[in-house]
Amino acid sequence: MTTNHDIINELRKSYAMELETVQNYLANSIDLDGVRAEEIKKALLRDIEEEFGHARKVGHRIKVLEGRVPGSLDLDRTQPFLQPPKDSTDVIAVIRGVIRAEDHAIEQYKKLIKMCDPIDLVTQDLILEITAQEQTHRRQFIGFLYEYERGEAKRLTAAA
Repeated sequence: MTTNHDIINELRKSYAMELETVQNYLANSIDLDGVRAEEIKKALLRDIEEEFGHARKVGHRIKVLEGRVPGSLDLDRTQPFLQPPKDSTDVIAVIRGVIRAEDHAIEQYKKLIKMCDPIDLVTQDLILEITAQEQTHRRQFIGFLYEYERGEAKRLTAAA
């Protein structure tokens, strides 16, 4: 049987994931170079606001459930795939990292949705809303990936 404590622990994981995503989106939005990077940088900056909003909502829910919102020293970091690439023009690596981060967030939120049913429908409702937004972010970056990979294939063909 899922307890309130179990839900709070999973919300704390989600909170950490959201803040790590904000941190990595910010780093990549600053670090990427090149004309091809501009649209991705703009998209990351837009998404930072929404991801930060997710963290704020999740943190508030932790507090309402009488948990403690974790400080920076209590936050796990699990996104090696979203670190700024060594080659600051490697836009495709950043796009793939974003998709992977969104996949992880969606998986985490689906876990929470199941845990909350039927014990905490308020948390479940909040997580359903956030999951829909994460799916939208993921879809946007899949579109970018298709566009960039197609362009990369054309360049390689032309160079051959």
